[in-house]
Amino acid sequence: DGNFIRLLTGIVALLFSVLFVAVQLGAAGYLFDILTDGLVSRHLGMGIMALVILTNLAAGGSRIAADPMPGVLLPLGIVATGIYALNAIGGWEVLQTGLAELAVSDFGAWGKTGQHGGGDYNARFAVPGAIQFTAGLGKQSPVGGPWTGVMILTFMFALMGILSAPAFAMWALTRSDPMPFARQQVWATAFSGGLILVLFTSVLGMGAHLLPPGPAIAKAPDALVASYLNLLADSAPWLAGLLAVSALAVMQLASGFYLTTTGRMLGHDFCRHPKPAAGGGRRLFVFLAIATILALALLVATISTDSLALLGGVAAAFGFQMWVPLAAATCFPWITRAGASWGLAGGILGVIFTDSIGLAVLDAIGIDAWGRWPWTIHSAGWGMFINLSLCAAISAMTQNPQDRRRCMRHHEFLREHASLSPEKRKLKPLAWMITLAWMFFAVGPGAVVGNDFFGSPNAGTPEAWTYGIPSVWAWQILFWLLGVILIWLLAYKMEMSTLPRKKIKALQNESWTAREAGGKQ
Repeated sequence: DGNFIRLLTGIVALLFSVLFVAVQLGAAGYLFDILTDGLVSRHLGMGIMALVILTNLAAGGSRIAADPMPGVLLPLGIVATGIYALNAIGGWEVLQTGLAELAVSDFGAWGKTGQHGGGDYNARFAVPGAIQFTAGLGKQSPVGGPWTGVMILTFMFALMGILSAPAFAMWALTRSDPMPFARQQVWATAFSGGLILVLFTSVLGMGAHLLPPGPAIAKAPDALVASYLNLLADSAPWLAGLLAVSALAVMQLASGFYLTTTGRMLGHDFCRHPKPAAGGGRRLFVFLAIATILALALLVATISTDSLALLGGVAAAFGFQMWVPLAAATCFPWITRAGASWGLAGGILGVIFTDSIGLAVLDAIGIDAWGRWPWTIHSAGWGMFINLSLCAAISAMTQNPQDRRRCMRHHEFLREHASLSPEKRKLKPLAWMITLAWMFFAVGPGAVVGNDFFGSPNAGTPEAWTYGIPSVWAWQILFWLLGVILIWLLAYKMEMSTLPRKKIKALQNESWTAREAGGKQ
């Protein structure tokens, strides 16, 4: 209920949406460019997509709703393109043999790992150590590249920011019934989504190195899928067209949703006082906010030199900073309003000044302190470190009994309706240990064990690999399966996604009620 944290939340929503929509526009631009053989340039394609999005929203398509189409079109498109890619390579055996040959070569931008994380392996087939204490990209390059175990972990933290971004939270609230959440989390996301990621996207990415030279070789990594579709158009133009239209539809729907939610958030906050007599003034402000966000996203997509994946990682890193105020609102009543607010502010700055955005600003004013991602820690990790440090310190200095009593009303309400059933509380330490162990070995420093656990990457033949595929790939498939079991355990057995046992009576906030009463008067 603080104005400062309301402002910061709006800033997070704005930064996330601008960068997220920029990713969608950039991907659409590559798709137009590749599929038309340059007739429609990347920049023109981005402009066309932006115009389509704005026209749709202006025509009344700005209702906030959880549209199911992206959840259907996106996975089907990845699977179909992955199957085509495997066929274009020559089949599974050709893929295995090709990967074995690549693993003993020097291909790739980062060379070999130089004994970091085990042997001297090709950096595309091994994690280059748990962490490397380098000054950051642009200042000091890590041996074997930046994707150490800690980098992978903190990048995964960044992706967790998608779920905590304000716009995404509003999407969840559009559901009238939370009953399907557990099924969606376990079977749609963890199982089905994970299956697509560990199999089909791996084939798409690594398989591109095994294709013959020609149009299949993308102009840039971001254009890889568009290049596959361009190849597919030679043999099955109807399927290539269908997949391209589906991809553009997903980009348009996702962009429209985040633009709408962020525009409405800004419209609600900035049109509070004076409150318009009718909704016309607020609706106009919302549309202007949407148009401004879209224009900023188009500008970012035009001038950014980052790959789309890294740009999306920066967007999600801002959303990840919201985990601290969300934790304060749901779990930790000792976190004060000032602690959460200043922690969030510090986290935002931490993300900015350990990534390309802030480094460009520092460079412009003549400060050359560090590079991107110092110590091979993603900007999301640095932001969260600053966020937590400031939050804990300031909360300790700003404890107030009156505010604590007010907060406890909310926390007691949550404990009454959402706490774990008494017979399962003894399982909490075990659940914590399993979760932390999975994160450590699957996407953390322990992932280096998978470099050669199922056979040395540089063995030279797929027969030397336990399952006929590179060890690090088999390791991720194993931990994907274990991760499905973990999500099932947390969602159902630990009751994190089950419905409350008691009927809920809404808890009223006195300050909100008083403010609404004053507005009506």
